[in-house]
Amino acid sequence: MLMEETRKIIADFTVVENRRLTDRFTLLTFNGPVPEGIRPGQFVQVRVDDSASTFLRRPISINDANAATGSLSLLVRRAGDGSNRLCDLPLGAKVNMILPLGNGFTLPENPAKSCLLVGGGVGVAPLYMLGKEIKARGGRPTFLLAARTREELLLVDRFAAVGDVLTITDDGSDGEKGFAHNHSALAGERRWDMVYCCGPAPMMKGVARAARNSGSACEVSLENMMACGLGACLCCVENTVKGNVCVCTEGPVFNINQLTWE
Repeated sequence: MLMEETRKIIADFTVVENRRLTDRFTLLTFNGPVPEGIRPGQFVQVRVDDSASTFLRRPISINDANAATGSLSLLVRRAGDGSNRLCDLPLGAKVNMILPLGNGFTLPENPAKSCLLVGGGVGVAPLYMLGKEIKARGGRPTFLLAARTREELLLVDRFAAVGDVLTITDDGSDGEKGFAHNHSALAGERRWDMVYCCGPAPMMKGVARAARNSGSACEVSLENMMACGLGACLCCVENTVKGNVCVCTEGPVFNINQLTWE
């Protein structure tokens, strides 16, 4: 079923909450003219002001959005001067954004379908809104959150309010020990109607392989380096079964059958 494209806007948003989750991750909440129809998995392009080394907007997944209240949340990872400045924004600061961009996840039409939402690091960001949408349709999503340690598991309480939460950490300090694709929820012949995944490329490829082996449908949200966010610069090109495509316009969400991953 084709989704009607939401009108893109360029607008200023005001910081109303800056919540430091860990040394590396910050949850920012903004107020502004949030468009109707934003879909889980879409992203924004954020302009970073007052940074001599940041010339391009930064692409950030939408964590949550509510057009009725004008609330927009972004999960930001410190990775350089641009993201550091975003993480340090004071309340009341104005931030210019282009939104919504890209294509989102495919929502299950049948609420009875079993859905596993797998995220690692900042990749958990779009899964919160996706889980809320699944729950609003009468479903019960299962989240699999992966991190290096217990301290780096993000927004667990929020996810638990939406669905069932499983965890896995590199050091075994929370949940199972190991990497996301090794979790028992993806092991053996366990089949899910849909697996959604966002995180580092090696993690997503491992999850995609596990999903394919069990016969589970799977969509992944790619985190290719982006510049314009509009498909003009060709910075984020990904090889697919259709040839090279721009992740910012054709994705960032792809069914794994569209990709050339083994």
